[in-house]
Amino acid sequence: MNAVGSLGEVGMVSVWLLGLSVGFTTCTAVCLPYLGTWALSRGEGSGAATMDTFAFAMGKVAAYALLGGVAGMMGEILITFLKGGIGHWLIGLAAIGSGIWLMWPRKTHMSCRTRHRADGASPFFMGFALSFTPSTPLAALLAASAITGDGLLGSVYGFLFGLGAAFTPLFLVIPLIGSFGRTLQIEQPWLGKWLLYMGGVALMVIGIRRILLVM
Repeated sequence: MNAVGSLGEVGMVSVWLLGLSVGFTTCTAVCLPYLGTWALSRGEGSGAATMDTFAFAMGKVAAYALLGGVAGMMGEILITFLKGGIGHWLIGLAAIGSGIWLMWPRKTHMSCRTRHRADGASPFFMGFALSFTPSTPLAALLAASAITGDGLLGSVYGFLFGLGAAFTPLFLVIPLIGSFGRTLQIEQPWLGKWLLYMGGVALMVIGIRRILLVM
C-alpha cells in the first residue's frame, strides 16, 4: 500500500508511466491474438488495420477512465469485484461477438459507411473488455484512484493510464498483419471468404475458452 500511496503523491505522470509499462508488455502479449486474428481475417490492408488498432486503443482508454472513476467513488471494493471474473466474461462475449460479425454475410443492404462503422466497433469493444483483466498495474491504478475518494480525479487517473497503455507495439505489428492478409487475398482471391470464417471461428473459440475459465 505504501507504493500505491507514493503513486498518488507523485502525481499523474507516474500514472501515465504505469500505463505505458502495460502497453509495452502485458497488453501486446495478451491483446495480439484478438486484434491480430481480426486484422488478418479482414485482410483490408495496413490502413484499415491501423484504424482498427486505434479503435482498440480508444476502447482501452475509455475502459480505464471508467474503472478509475468507479474506483474513486467505490474504493477498493472494485478490485475485489474484478477478481470475481467479470473481465473474462466481457472478453469472452466481445470475442464471440467479433467472430460472429466477421462471418456475417457481406452482401447485405447495409451501406459501406455503416459497415465500416460497425467493423470499427468490434476492435473498440475488444479493447474495452480486455482492460478489465486483473493485473498488478491495474490494481495499483484502482488503489491510487480509490485513495483520492473522488470519481472525477479517479477518471483522470484512469484516462492517463489508458493513454500510456495506448502506446503499444501493436501499432507496428497489426498493420503488418493486415497487410499480409490483404496480400493473401490478392494473390489467392478464394482465400478471402475462408479467412473470414476461420478468423470468426478462432475468435469464438478464444471467447468461449475465456468464459469457461470462470464457470
